[in-house]
Amino acid sequence: MTASYDKKTPQALSNETQKVVEAFNGLDTDAKLAWLYFAYEKMGDSITPAAPSAADLELAPVLLSDYYKLSDDEQITIMRQIVNREDSEYSRAYGAIKENNQLFVWFAWAQNMGDQVVDIPENYKATDAVNNVLSQIEELDFEGQMSVLRTIVGQMGYSDVKPIESQAETGKTPSL
Repeated sequence: MTASYDKKTPQALSNETQKVVEAFNGLDTDAKLAWLYFAYEKMGDSITPAAPSAADLELAPVLLSDYYKLSDDEQITIMRQIVNREDSEYSRAYGAIKENNQLFVWFAWAQNMGDQVVDIPENYKATDAVNNVLSQIEELDFEGQMSVLRTIVGQMGYSDVKPIESQAETGKTPSL
């Protein structure tokens, strides 16, 4: 069900940002989706400028074009598969792109929610846990917010690409 490549390794730089990532990881699947929605809703203007300028839109056509043609039920299923790192066509497409492009996918989906992308249910009320993680990221500076978001989105999706073992893991030195 999960990718064999361990994307859980935190890339957030400070203890403060790592705590936000850990709190996010403690949420259930739908709470994570709600958190992403609210994060973009509340802080989209401050968070997203880095995503479009650093992304290569041609790398994710299945996620940014084909996805929009699917039903609401299919879209939410795909979002859940990506969050849960399940082995599926869309989760693999997502897992194959870099964090900036992954960040842009969520940005594009958030921009199109309620139009081309399934919207959060009208009667949904964020849980205390979701609100707690939202308040934690709001307290961070821009760099901290981007570090958290890149780490979070980078942990999602499926990839069977394995990292190259380090010298510490193999006990061997590199040679030509």
